[in-house]
Amino acid sequence: MLRNLSIRKRLLWVYIAFVVLILGMGALGIWVASTQNTAFNRFQHGVLGGSTHALLTRVEMLNMRRYEKDMALHVQDAAKRAEYQKKWEDAYAAAEKAMAELDRRIVDPASIEALKRVREHLSKYHEGTRAAMKDLDGKDTAEANKALRVAQPAYVEADKILAGALETVDRFAKAATDKLNGLYNVVLYATIGVVVFALAMVVIGGRIVSASIVDPLRRAEQFSSQVRDGDLTGDLANSGNDEATQLSQALIDMQASLQKIVGNVRQAAESIQVASSEVASGNQDLSHRTEQTAASLQQTASAMNELTATVNQTADSARTAAQLASQASSAAERGGAVVGEVVSTMEQINHSSRRINDIIGTIDGIAFQTNILALNAAVEAARAGEAGRGFAVVAAEVRSLAQRSAEAAREIKSLIGASVESVDAGTRLVADAGTTMDEIVSSVQRVTDIIGEISAAAGEQSSGIGSVNDSVVQLDQATQQNAALVEESAAAAQSLREQAQKLAEVVATFRLPGGSAAAYKAPTPAPASKPAAKPLAKPAAKAAAPRSAPAASAPRPAPSPSPAPAPASASASADGDWETF
Repeated sequence: MLRNLSIRKRLLWVYIAFVVLILGMGALGIWVASTQNTAFNRFQHGVLGGSTHALLTRVEMLNMRRYEKDMALHVQDAAKRAEYQKKWEDAYAAAEKAMAELDRRIVDPASIEALKRVREHLSKYHEGTRAAMKDLDGKDTAEANKALRVAQPAYVEADKILAGALETVDRFAKAATDKLNGLYNVVLYATIGVVVFALAMVVIGGRIVSASIVDPLRRAEQFSSQVRDGDLTGDLANSGNDEATQLSQALIDMQASLQKIVGNVRQAAESIQVASSEVASGNQDLSHRTEQTAASLQQTASAMNELTATVNQTADSARTAAQLASQASSAAERGGAVVGEVVSTMEQINHSSRRINDIIGTIDGIAFQTNILALNAAVEAARAGEAGRGFAVVAAEVRSLAQRSAEAAREIKSLIGASVESVDAGTRLVADAGTTMDEIVSSVQRVTDIIGEISAAAGEQSSGIGSVNDSVVQLDQATQQNAALVEESAAAAQSLREQAQKLAEVVATFRLPGGSAAAYKAPTPAPASKPAAKPLAKPAAKAAAPRSAPAASAPRPAPSPSPAPAPASASASADGDWETF
């Protein structure tokens, strides 16, 4: 019946039973506490309170007797006597108050009657003693004691009755104590009975519920141990509808899935080992061809390094020629500037010569006019006769000077003309030289530009060849890395074959229905070709602009294996595929 209930419901019923037991014990405890509290309140209010106030009454009565004696001893001291009389009155008031509280607490008729008599006798004692206190003036201690003894019988009677009341209170206290002890025994036995019943229910219910939970789990644990040891042929009984039943069914389903998986893994392990053998053989062939490719690339890299050095030398020569052409262009430009200055100077000289020629012409005109004037003066002197002879001599001399000046001016003019013609010719020649220098500067500039273009082209060619060289070097490094990766792949394939063999051996330990564990036989791997030795590369020349080689990439993890093809077809086409790679 319990197997049809879920573990949750079973535990819920156990919790409910525990709650009911706890509530029952709690109710019992509350009842016990309430009963004891009621009994204790009665004992405290009635018995203990009555006994306390009875004792207080007797104590105050004793105080009254003590203050009465003190008044007798100090009868002649009015102040002391008044003080003790006041204390005596206070003690009486306190006794009355205690008897009032006692009257409120007792319920026994005999005790009530006894208390009434005590109050009456104590009142007589109070009235008689107070009346005697009024006549104490002028008396000594003995006379005062005698006067105060008048009401003493009433006090003695009250004290006697109060002593009997105290004995009655003691009897009530003993009876109440016995009742409380009896109640304690009842509560103790009832609590023990409830606890024993609860323990019995817990033990019995716990055994039943735990058995309904633990037994199926123990069977499931034994079944799981068989599966752990590789025995997939076990059987697990399953009945009911609880969580343990669901767990057992899940274990049964797991066993069926493991049987199917182990069978498939066993077949896949055999296929993987055959395929890994073929992959290892192909990787070895690929490693051999990759090493040959790497050797060829190393030779190509060496040749590219030599070509790069030659192109770099050509580029350096072109740059040197460009620098020399630039210097020649600068010198030609400076020469053109100097020729321009010479042309400007020659033009200024030509202009000055023309002005000198004009000035000489003016001087020649002046000399001619002077000659005419001298001639006229000579004619006039001749007309004057003897008187003008001296003036004629002077005129003749002036005329002679004018003629010589005119001749000198003509000679200077002819010389200046010749000089002007020479200066004009020189100016034309200098202008032609300036034009020629401009053409030379332009030609040198064009030559400089062409040489610069040649130098730039040589630099670009050097850079391009350097890039090609770097690419070849990188390709060589990548090829070497590929060779290393191929070797790693071959090692990984070999490791994969070994792991597949171990996997097959491990899977073979499982016992499947219909037979025991089958002995595993490793397939024969395909023969692998021996890789050739790596040829030595020629020493490479110094590279023009070496670039940093890319970092070797880490080998990628092997992809998830796909279902292996048939071993026969794989072995038949393996060599041909690797030869045409």
